[in-house]
Amino acid sequence: MTATSNRKLILGSTSVYRRELLDRLRVPYSVESPHVDETPLTGEQPAALARRLALAKAQAVAARFPDSIVIGADQVADMDGVALGKPGTHERAVAQLQQMRGKTVIFQTAVAVVCLQSGFCQQALAPVKVTFRMLSDEEIELYLRAEQPYDCAGSAKSEGMGITLLESIENDDPTALVGLPLIRTSQMLRAAGFALVQAPRTPA
Repeated sequence: MTATSNRKLILGSTSVYRRELLDRLRVPYSVESPHVDETPLTGEQPAALARRLALAKAQAVAARFPDSIVIGADQVADMDGVALGKPGTHERAVAQLQQMRGKTVIFQTAVAVVCLQSGFCQQALAPVKVTFRMLSDEEIELYLRAEQPYDCAGSAKSEGMGITLLESIENDDPTALVGLPLIRTSQMLRAAGFALVQAPRTPA
């Protein structure tokens, strides 16, 4: 593929967590909302849902910026084949953590990189196996009041206090659980021709 390192990079997500992760790469990028309906299809498995939405988000933004390289991502908590999304409210977060305590949940984290002008399109899935401790109702209540992770799939922020709720984490990409698997994202950006290690920009 022709080198595309001069193309602009866009993160097709308004998630503050994904922005914080992408900031680690120290490359210039902009943020655009994908405006994608995240409703699961009938009978759709969590991994398939995450992959479909990650690609749909990247494609939606790429349609508006066809000459840019666009990253799309999505995460779905998978408990025995049942998708658990963002709780949105305290009550739903309580119910999710009660449901997951003492159990192993797979966080299906998908990422897609698309550039319409160059015809580049790749996607990957980075599943993370998480085992929750046998949490008491009091622990759940105290945690949620303290961190309020209502915009996180699975109702826990592993990069914050949520790590205290867990027994173990098994994965091959330590950033996947937060919402953007940087190892796989970096691999796809390099394949798209985007220069990840760039010369420092001089002040204007």
